[in-house]
Amino acid sequence: MPAIFASWNSFWAFERAVRFNSRFLHDEEVLAFLQAITDSTAKRSTTINPAKALWRAQLGHDWRERTQDEATWDEPAPFSEGRMKPLRYSAHEGRVNPRGIPCLYVASDKETAVAEVRPWVGALVSVAQMSTSRELHLVNFTDGHDTNLDFHVEQPVPAIREETVWRNIGRAFSSPVANDPGIAEYVRTQVLAEHFRKQKYDGVAYKSKMGPGFNIALFDLDALEGVDLRLYPVSAVKYEIGEIQDSYRVMRNTDA
Repeated sequence: MPAIFASWNSFWAFERAVRFNSRFLHDEEVLAFLQAITDSTAKRSTTINPAKALWRAQLGHDWRERTQDEATWDEPAPFSEGRMKPLRYSAHEGRVNPRGIPCLYVASDKETAVAEVRPWVGALVSVAQMSTSRELHLVNFTDGHDTNLDFHVEQPVPAIREETVWRNIGRAFSSPVANDPGIAEYVRTQVLAEHFRKQKYDGVAYKSKMGPGFNIALFDLDALEGVDLRLYPVSAVKYEIGEIQDSYRVMRNTDA
């Protein structure tokens, strides 16, 4: 019989456990949560076919020598195909990978790929169109978590619990995190990604908060090869702001 989640907020209990209690050796509650993840992953998987184009961006560029009319100069050129992939044994900590264990982050379209490197106006960004020679099997977090946050006063039936937990995980993969080395916010998604890797998935797909498409993190650095490399200048950057509900207004005494 498939394992079920103990609660609709099981993901938050899992997050607290791996962030603040034990990262590598799991207690019974975390193991039960991961078993429920295992038993419900297959219905949330998706496949990338070899014909699908994916995109990877890197901030910056190379230089190449150009000669014309007996004059020679250097001009910007996109990075080489090798430079467009992470170093195999060196990597900064990421949403899916821990420090030192790289994965290949790509996007569903070049606009999202460029937005994810946070360029400034006038920056030059190297962009590679990439493809795969085999099917890639991914855990899919691209749907369903743009709705309002889930909250249940009473414990719902197991099917609703499962949907709620998976939506919360999807939000965790997509949400920006604090740039603070003292806060281990990436741990929750790193542990899950490692779990999916152990289940022989090729990676995870999740909604981008920076661009219009979605991101894919692949565990195999050789899963994709570059097809076309180009250099793009960034002509505009757009930010939208929201408002926190607990904002307040300062009232001034105008009688004085």
